Amino acid sequence: MTTRTLQLLATATLAALAVSGCAPGDAQPPDGSDSHTEASSSSADASDNQKVEDQLKKLEARYDARVGVSAVDTESGESVDHRADERFGFASSLKVFAVAELLDRTTPKELEKNVTWTQADVDEAGWTPVTEEHVDDGLPLEDVAESGLRVSDNLAMNIVLDELGGPEALDDAMEKDGDSTTEVTDEEPELNDVEEGDTDNTTTPAAFTANLQDLLDAKRLSDDDRKVLFDWMSANETGDPLIRAGAPDGWVVRDKSGHSDAIQNDIAVVTPPDRKPIVLSVMTETDDPESEDGPALVAAVAEVVLNEFE
Repeated sequence: MTTRTLQLLATATLAALAVSGCAPGDAQPPDGSDSHTEASSSSADASDNQKVEDQLKKLEARYDARVGVSAVDTESGESVDHRADERFGFASSLKVFAVAELLDRTTPKELEKNVTWTQADVDEAGWTPVTEEHVDDGLPLEDVAESGLRVSDNLAMNIVLDELGGPEALDDAMEKDGDSTTEVTDEEPELNDVEEGDTDNTTTPAAFTANLQDLLDAKRLSDDDRKVLFDWMSANETGDPLIRAGAPDGWVVRDKSGHSDAIQNDIAVVTPPDRKPIVLSVMTETDDPESEDGPALVAAVAEVVLNEFE
């Protein structure tokens, strides 16, 4: 399957996807999580901090939502945080770390192997725009991983998880890399389900931003693997109305969206011209699970935050 084919699939299904690759689930954040509600910037003065804080609180009020932000400018070291240590369901935004782990563990030759699945696998996974078309012939593992990022195919994610050894194996790998916060418990579509008071299938904006920043380190991911990963993320059209919509003109956004009921997330590596990237996680939860305002909220939050780094 060519990149062009996947891009056409993403374009054709974008409206139906509604900015998400996840099957619907009851994604409610657990109570009792740590809270970091103050927006902050390590190099900005107090008035700038307060301005960002006020803007984010106004967006929360306008959209009847909870907003979590963690952003780090890898060039200046400046950061912006708002509810960065509160827990949110991660939904499909987790897929980027599963695919990154797969790339790290495999050679290009190993990614050429053909993987097959059944119609029952398709039926159980929910959103399967690519894999449902290849029940009879399967696909190379590389194409499966790519479809997990470009069009957020749920069965593709499950196949990647199976290659890693299951959700627990990904959780262990993330913990080994320093993330003891994220709790990976289930495959698709159950990974979208978050029970009140439970940490399963949740993370924090701070944890995901740290994970993204680690992917920039050659000790964590080789240059070749990072190039492949970022190429797939840069063509993730499900993210067009999210962080990409709030970024200044000319800034390159490589992202992975995640949506389930009231949850709308987007995590990204955002690169301004001639500068090192800004790593950003935006996680939101509206009070109304039927609301369609999630993309607009994420874009508005991204605009507020990224303006601090111009």
